Amino acid sequence: MKNYEKYQIGYFVPPINEMKWTKKDHIKKAPIWCSVDLRDGNQALIVPMSLEEKIEFFQFLVKLGFKEIEVGFPAASKTEYIFLRTLIEKNLIPDDVTIQVLTQSREHIIEKTFEAIRGIKKVIVHLYNSTSLAQREQVFKKTQDEILEIATMGANLLNKYRETMPESDISFEYSPESFTGTEMEFALRICNEVIDIWKPTTTNKVIINLPATVAMSMPHVYANQIEYMNDNLNQRENVIISLHPHNDRGTAVADAELGLLAGADRVEGTLFGNGERTGNVDIITVAMNMYSHGVDPELDFSDMPTIVENYEKFTDLAVHPRQPYGGKLVFAAFSGSHQDAIAKGRAYHEENKLNKWTIPYLPIDPHDVGRKYDADVIRINSQSGKGGIAYILEQNYGYSLPQKMREEVGYLIKGISDDAHKELSPEEIYAIFENEYVNVFVPVDITDATFRKISTYKSDDGMSVDISVTIEGNEFEVSACGNGRLDAVSNALKQTPYVFEYSFVTYAEHSLDADSNSRACAYVAITDDSGKLYWGVGVHDDIIYASINALVSAINRQEKILSVVK
Repeated sequence: MKNYEKYQIGYFVPPINEMKWTKKDHIKKAPIWCSVDLRDGNQALIVPMSLEEKIEFFQFLVKLGFKEIEVGFPAASKTEYIFLRTLIEKNLIPDDVTIQVLTQSREHIIEKTFEAIRGIKKVIVHLYNSTSLAQREQVFKKTQDEILEIATMGANLLNKYRETMPESDISFEYSPESFTGTEMEFALRICNEVIDIWKPTTTNKVIINLPATVAMSMPHVYANQIEYMNDNLNQRENVIISLHPHNDRGTAVADAELGLLAGADRVEGTLFGNGERTGNVDIITVAMNMYSHGVDPELDFSDMPTIVENYEKFTDLAVHPRQPYGGKLVFAAFSGSHQDAIAKGRAYHEENKLNKWTIPYLPIDPHDVGRKYDADVIRINSQSGKGGIAYILEQNYGYSLPQKMREEVGYLIKGISDDAHKELSPEEIYAIFENEYVNVFVPVDITDATFRKISTYKSDDGMSVDISVTIEGNEFEVSACGNGRLDAVSNALKQTPYVFEYSFVTYAEHSLDADSNSRACAYVAITDDSGKLYWGVGVHDDIIYASINALVSAINRQEKILSVVK
């Protein structure tokens, strides 16, 4: 990595760095959003979208709430020209949506652009030319004044062509392309010259777009550049400052957020950050970050699975499973401690009826973006804990495991996941749990039980029971008494020719479902002479028989079951 020595800083810091934006702690209002998925995003695809796909994607962006959508560079491509004409001629642009078209500062391209938008109701014409030191020296071989002349020539032409289309509402946008590599004094000079030519008003503002065409600095430097422009642009009250961050340094979201703090009003970006090289700023992430701070993003991302599905269909790109807010695993907790905190946090919120979201490890409520707790939040693999596994069984299947049982079940499930080297689905977890613990009727199976209460005039002495039991294929009819039903059944089993060596430890019960016809669930723990614990779970429509099934299941899980025959 010695080649680092050939790199140098290529950006320019403003002559004044007041950094007033650092006094703000969060963005308090959504910016104007402009989707460039159909232009910047489309040109970055290996196979660009067809006309039909573009129309469908445009309609999808409208559905998400975008009011400004850049649809392409109509003078540069026949497909983009036809797409724009189709939108206009088939009246596919809603009245509250403004489309944006891109043009270089070259007369024949500007003329073709205005030809393409003829008949439109409302449009932003986006003029650009490159201004950076590297582009001036290496590509154009022009001075600052010569580059300025290119911009002002284009600005004057836009005025001229707009006058030929009085029936259309036409706004202008200017980008000093490669702004981040431009000397700040020159960037300010060229933008102010364009503003003065366009003469913006309160009813027809000018957009000055300040792109990080190539991200070159840390985010705070970009914010300082935006603040400098914000403080010094002519007619600032009639100018909309727009950001167009690219993600070369992996900081596009931070660039956008700090740029908004520094005075910007608008953000151009794409869904999930698709774009040239490492991509554009991800509008979903910026918008949802605001949402997580209690700010209305003014875009509808409430059905994130559908957004992901459509994005992948249109672009043929996959959304990374850890992509913020949209990835399949962004809410997934495999860690035992995380799972435990989430489960307890949810319980705390429900018990206290809290309206404000503060659940550990979940920055937003997954339900708000169309995700489900059961499938998306608590995920089970070898790293998971007892709390997460118990959570899955309770939330999905209604089993509220006693605290002492959770650890045993947790180790069982984690061990199976570890051996298989895979995540276990809720269905697989339930199948393992049911097979191991629930209604285990081999080799002992009580097929019938009849109870009678034993009492005298002044005392209640317990219960007696008559049971039909099958043990290792042998059938028996036995009776016994006990201080309760389970004790009576246990004593009856000991009347068979088999030896049962165990002691009761604990018992618990609950309904599996909320309705009045729900099944009953019982948990029984027994211990052998060595102190080893065995759990059994019984399920039945009747709680009495559920408890018997739990006892039988625990007995059948003993390692040395029925080792001695009388």
